[in-house]
Amino acid sequence: MKPLRKNVAIAVDGGGIKGVMVTKALSMLEEHLGKSCSEIFTLAAGTSTGSIISAGIGAGMSAMKMHELYCRLGGAVFRKTWRYYLWLLARYKYSNQTLIQALRDALGEMTMGDFWKLEPKMDVVITVRDLVENRTRFVKPWKEEYRDWKVWFAVLASCSVPTYFPVVEGRYIDGGVGSYSNPCYIAAYEAVFCLDWDPKETTLLSFGTGRVRGGMKPYQADKLFPWQWLGPLLDTFLSDASDQQVRVVQQFFEELDFRRFQIDIEPIEMDDPSKIDRLTAYGQKLGEMMLNDETDAYAVRPARKAGL
Repeated sequence: MKPLRKNVAIAVDGGGIKGVMVTKALSMLEEHLGKSCSEIFTLAAGTSTGSIISAGIGAGMSAMKMHELYCRLGGAVFRKTWRYYLWLLARYKYSNQTLIQALRDALGEMTMGDFWKLEPKMDVVITVRDLVENRTRFVKPWKEEYRDWKVWFAVLASCSVPTYFPVVEGRYIDGGVGSYSNPCYIAAYEAVFCLDWDPKETTLLSFGTGRVRGGMKPYQADKLFPWQWLGPLLDTFLSDASDQQVRVVQQFFEELDFRRFQIDIEPIEMDDPSKIDRLTAYGQKLGEMMLNDETDAYAVRPARKAGL
């Protein structure tokens, strides 16, 4: 693995239970460097499950500890009750009470502003979609309006995927509802323009939560009913938006040591804890790619060759 520069940032995508992969990969980074993630990174940006990991890093949790929590609590957070089977009538699949308790147990009553009181200061950026103001909020420890936000609350809001969990306080939902399921551009912008880090002295590690290759068979789309288009259209939007963020960083932050790590996986739902062992195996592979500097050529290549 190439040496990291003076300033090191991390950005983690959304993906529900697939955060298992990233925590496994980061535990391998910790073992390789002999340091915890909180010692490696001083800027962490995350969306949805990525916000859990970013907040955990800021709070001093090891990647191995976070991996253990994902494995232990995944089944409880995504426990199938009557809501799961009648979610079209119930508005959402899962109660968020188990998730709230898990977040409060892990993060306590720490506020966003507390990150800024650490030595050295820790910058944690959490993406949240505000339905009332119709905009994406970037919750940061140095912003006055978010200083007193509880960290667990910010993370809960970022994780509240519509139809999966209830809307938080009637207005906040998953930060990935928009262009920032992959927050690598947010992390690059934060590092260079908010923290004034010299890009020549900065490394940004960006982690995806798996990409399913391949699409429909020829003429398969001709047989879809209107409601069956929701999945394909959502997948198209999220994958294109994610790759776009990578290309924006490459285009406008050329001096930054930017490393995007992504892995091809089988179709796994974001709320399927039965696949945790499989996701851990994928995380092992993702970690090996990271340690071997095998960056995501799929996202990089079109931008460089096609100029898009």
